[in-house]
This record gives sequence, structure tokens and C-alpha cells, in this order.
Amino acid sequence: MAQIVIASSNQGKINDFKMIFRDDEVVGIDSLITGFDVEETGTTFEENARLKSEAAAKELGKTVIADDSGLEVVALNGEPGIYSARYAGEAKDDDANIDKLLEKLGSETQRSARFVCVISMTTAEGETHTFKGTVDGEITLQRNGDNGFGYDPVFYVPSKNKTMAQLTAEEKAEISHRRKAIDKLQAFIQGDE
Repeated sequence: MAQIVIASSNQGKINDFKMIFRDDEVVGIDSLITGFDVEETGTTFEENARLKSEAAAKELGKTVIADDSGLEVVALNGEPGIYSARYAGEAKDDDANIDKLLEKLGSETQRSARFVCVISMTTAEGETHTFKGTVDGEITLQRNGDNGFGYDPVFYVPSKNKTMAQLTAEEKAEISHRRKAIDKLQAFIQGDE
């Protein structure tokens, strides 16, 4: 069983990784480094993911995986984008973020959106590779479902006829943006890409 270090303290993300890497030991950075924090100064998901994985790999001297992910809404010109977690302020409050999103969209009928995830893997030697996954959907008018985290209660997945928050953890793990990025990472590790 391999140990996979995730450069995140977001338990929702760590749980997503655990659902996908079922045969490995997935640990969050907080269990190895106290107070690890990287200022996300990048302007893209890729830049921010790289900043986190490179800083953590350098500090730990081992391979680390980081991700940067968020929601892009077409009618809002890609907002909240890289600011998804802090959309309504530095407190990173999921409910406040959803409230702000729904308020900004108002009665807008064009509600297409996509979740984006960029996984960055940095080796102990400092080599970095990134992998991107997306899932398309629509923003609902109100919250539906109690599972997941972040914008899951308002992100409707047409192929499942449910919001992300109405999916079981297993269902979400099959189709999520994080899953698609991780599949590319695994293909790279296995030499298939």
C-alpha cells in the first residue's frame, strides 16, 4: 500500500481522493506538517496547484499531490474560478459562497457551468506534472442534496439527473472533475500517457 500525500487540509477534497485511491493510504498534509499553508498567487488553477505541490514536496522531500479546483459559470464570465473557495470572503464559507453565486445569477436562464480540477504532482526530485479534469453541468435555482461540499448542492449533472450533492460518494467518485484529473495522473504514472 502506497502512501499518497495530499497538499490540502480540506477534508472534503481528501475524502474525494480516498474514494478514488481506495487501495492506498491517503494522508492530508496536516498530518505531516503543522500549519502548512501556501499563498495561492497564481492566476490559473494550474499555477496554484503547482505552487502547493512544489512547496510541499520541497518541505517533505517526497512526492506530493496537490489540486486546485473550482467552479466556472459561463454567464458570470468564468466566475468564481480560482476564487471559488473564497468567493464570499476569506472565511471560505460554502453556504455564503453559494448564496453569493445564486444572488449574482438571479433569474439568468443561461446557467451552464463546469467544475475544473488541476492535479499537480511534484516528485521528491522537484519534477512537476499537471493533469486537468472537468465536468459540465448547470447551476440550479436552489440547493438540492446533503452530500459533498462546496458548490455540490447547486451543481446539476444532466447525465445523472441529480446535483453533485445528491450523488453518493461512490457515484461522485466515478464522474467528478477530480476523478478525471486523477485518471490522467494514474495513466501517466503507469506509463499509458
